[in-house]
Amino acid sequence: QVQLVESGGGLVQAGGSLRLSCAASGSIFSINAMGWYRQAPGKQREVVANIFSGGITNYADAVKGRFTISRDNAKNTMYLQMNSLKPEDTAIYYCNFMVRWRDYWGQGTQVTVSL
Repeated sequence: QVQLVESGGGLVQAGGSLRLSCAASGSIFSINAMGWYRQAPGKQREVVANIFSGGITNYADAVKGRFTISRDNAKNTMYLQMNSLKPEDTAIYYCNFMVRWRDYWGQGTQVTVSL
């Protein structure tokens, strides 16, 4: 089993920054991929960014150049640095680990960007 705990969400003005963290514990070996997803009210969950086992990263077009995904293997933690935030970034953000081809999700953290 893998447990994921997110932190770092909150309320920020447009143009501001936040850093989300996702701390993993449990049987976290053979990680295939990690990622951040978000779900805005009335919308489907969508991918924000992924980082794969080889270190390759992938970003949604809406966040390219503003968000950066990273990981600290020693701390078993993944991060999402979010800069130049926009109101349309408002959503619940979820972290995801794919471990031995099984998906694990965090509980979600709210990010609200005001005008």
